Amino acid sequence: MTQAFLTAVFGWMTVLNFAVLLFSTLMIVALQDWIAGIHGRMFQMEQAEVKRAYFRYLANYKLLTIIFCLMPWLALKLA
Repeated sequence: MTQAFLTAVFGWMTVLNFAVLLFSTLMIVALQDWIAGIHGRMFQMEQAEVKRAYFRYLANYKLLTIIFCLMPWLALKLA
């Protein structure tokens, strides 16, 4: 594996993960009450708890994408 190959892999991995994050965010914002009602019934949770869980999910996904995708790509670009 060359540095150029790894840079490309991490670059595309970053793009795809941020696309999933953007899609998830848009769906949660657009369908927040409807989807929170479904998930609340599925997992016996209040809607407020479900919305907090959504926020934690988005925050954790963003943090993990930055740490495991964006930072290695940036390090390879700077090397």
